[in-house]
Amino acid sequence: MSIECRILVVEDDELLSDALCEQFALHKEFEITLAQTAAAALELVLRAKFDLILLSVSLPDQDGRETCKILRRQKVLAPIIMLADAASGADAILELDASANDYVTKPFRFGVLLARIRAHLRQFETSDAAILKFGPYEFQPSAKQLTTQTGDKIRLTEKEATILKFLYRASAGTVSRDTLLHEIWGYNALITTHTLETHIYRLRQKIEADPSNAKLLVTEEGGYRLVTAGP
Repeated sequence: MSIECRILVVEDDELLSDALCEQFALHKEFEITLAQTAAAALELVLRAKFDLILLSVSLPDQDGRETCKILRRQKVLAPIIMLADAASGADAILELDASANDYVTKPFRFGVLLARIRAHLRQFETSDAAILKFGPYEFQPSAKQLTTQTGDKIRLTEKEATILKFLYRASAGTVSRDTLLHEIWGYNALITTHTLETHIYRLRQKIEADPSNAKLLVTEEGGYRLVTAGP
């Protein structure tokens, strides 16, 4: 993966948390946020969006399985992988009524966890459940569709949806034109920056209140940035 992924790690074992942070730091696409309690995790998901949650079964203030169910009731759709103590048993994890997507039993190899994380992220991004919010829109990449606050639907082309998804995953950072060309079109000598600029122009016609004065898909030195904060 070459795009940034925001992961919430809910774990009160500081040694394990520190070890996970060190391992994730070796993979530049990940941004890690830590929480040591269920209460802290529930507060964080109200203030920020995460692409995946690693949730310990054993938390000091609440059973992680109950926390998982609460997250689902709060409409958190991102994949949740439980971090289970061996004593909790696989059967207990599977009794979550599918609230969690997966589990790993401590101690685990980081490589195994990483493979599962990437598999669930790939699956989620192509699922009907993936809904990304920016500005006044809800964006469903798999359906190539934007929904306005009044319920109107805006259809996108395949390339338009891919551009929006890539910019969204950049966490409101500026993405260079060369990076977009490579990631969206690959190594194709026939594709030039003019092609990208044409797609950006058409996207602005669809999503901007005033396409000549873009507020969402903005041009910055060296590339483009998607403003993900609400109006």
